[in-house]
Amino acid sequence: MADSSKAPGILEIQTREEPGGTVVLARGEVTVFSSPALREALRKIAESKPPRVVLNLSETRYIDSSGVATLVEALQLVQRHKGKLILAAMNQRVRGVFEIARLDSLFSVAGTVEEALKA
Repeated sequence: MADSSKAPGILEIQTREEPGGTVVLARGEVTVFSSPALREALRKIAESKPPRVVLNLSETRYIDSSGVATLVEALQLVQRHKGKLILAAMNQRVRGVFEIARLDSLFSVAGTVEEALKA
């Protein structure tokens, strides 16, 4: 069953359960205005202690420093329960933010959601 929520005009968040883990689609922009909604969604998912959380960034057009901080926090929450957070299908613009911040080595990254579910 998919769950969906929206931060007004900026970010749509959809979640679905797959055999390999929980997939979260972030559609739009992850900014200081929308990151609290993503933070809350990822916190709720982490509380259920899934073995794998895949964050599908294929439709994420932009992410700012508050969005990156949200993902670092989510990584810590998921790892606390021995889970794995995998960033999937990043476009070059979003990947560049992680590379500039030198966080690309901190996160597990997959080219597609399917690859991430098997990781």
